[in-house]
Amino acid sequence: MMIGVMLGEAWHAMGANRMRTFLTMLGMVIGVGAVILMMAIGQGVQYSVNQSIASMGSNLFLVVSGSTTSGGVRMGGGAAPTLTLSDAEAIAELPNIAAAAPVASGTAQVINGPNNWSTGISGVTPDYLEVANWELADGYWMADSDVRSATRVAVLGNTVAQNLFGDENPVGKTIRIKQSPFIVIGVLAPKGQALDGRDQDDTVLVPVRTAQRQLLGQQFQNAVRHIMVQAVSAEAMPQAERDMNDLLRQRHRIRAGADDDFTVRNMTAMANTAAETAKLMSLLLGAIASISLVVGGVGIMNIMLVSVTERTREIGIRMAIGARKRDILTQFLLEAISISIAGCTIGVALGVGGALLVNHLTQTPIVITFASIALGFAVATAVGVFFGYYPAHQAARLRPIEALRYQ
Repeated sequence: MMIGVMLGEAWHAMGANRMRTFLTMLGMVIGVGAVILMMAIGQGVQYSVNQSIASMGSNLFLVVSGSTTSGGVRMGGGAAPTLTLSDAEAIAELPNIAAAAPVASGTAQVINGPNNWSTGISGVTPDYLEVANWELADGYWMADSDVRSATRVAVLGNTVAQNLFGDENPVGKTIRIKQSPFIVIGVLAPKGQALDGRDQDDTVLVPVRTAQRQLLGQQFQNAVRHIMVQAVSAEAMPQAERDMNDLLRQRHRIRAGADDDFTVRNMTAMANTAAETAKLMSLLLGAIASISLVVGGVGIMNIMLVSVTERTREIGIRMAIGARKRDILTQFLLEAISISIAGCTIGVALGVGGALLVNHLTQTPIVITFASIALGFAVATAVGVFFGYYPAHQAARLRPIEALRYQ
């Protein structure tokens, strides 16, 4: 009951100086709003990274063919045809390997009637769907017989299907890739962007031997650009990496001390690093925005000190008619907390609204959680208590006689 009366008096005191109260709350409004906005953006980026990681698959390695030198010019990794389908088959037989999917890739113009689209063409094997953690949205997947016979069948990524067929179902239709007819047997489920920003859905998958013989014009028909490898577990990845390196050096007859003509990349480690970086960025954004809350708290303390000075006679009268030091302390502390929470409420509304506006204007992913809003209120209350305690304590320490004589 007493607390209710004190809250009423606190709101009355705040209403007596509306402009000063508003300016005092403004620091808290900006601070909480900035925290909510920055945490929404930071967690949105973290969510986007985690989604990209999940779409990659688990326990992954990427084995890339080596570089080459031509006329003194050194080409990058993947330029030399050092990996073959036989290498992928040998890797798949290693004890710590669940599956290996060779990929022969290039680009080509894909045509359906009046519509055409330039996209990436990947020659793959049946294991690719599992290793790449991809699902079919429609149709069916290629079989081992399609690879052996180099049949002209294709599975379209969502982006390619939309650009060539729109809302029409492409399964069973015929498209042309480099003037060769291919039957569409399936459409991949949407995957979105990769960690490097590449659209994973902008692709066409065909049997690897079909790509090698009919589309990519490779000098070495059995060569592949890279091999996606999935280990049996996260714990087995270090040993699996050692086994792959030993196997490929043996198969490629690389002498001791000589450089590898291939590169094994631990995609899971790279993904985890990206996830940690995104998490750290989210924390840093929240920490930077929290500085505004401290500034808002200093503003509350300053105004409350001014209020104590202005209301010294009022404090003296209260204490003269029986108010205890604890009552005076509670009164001024409630005023500080009320200002803080009122500013926090407005700040949450502005922060959520700002986050939604950023998402609408820039398509930046945002994640607004109840935890971030609750954290804003908790921090605002703590700031009100921390910065409001000193002025309230100063008011409670006043001696009634001196307070009544104060002019």
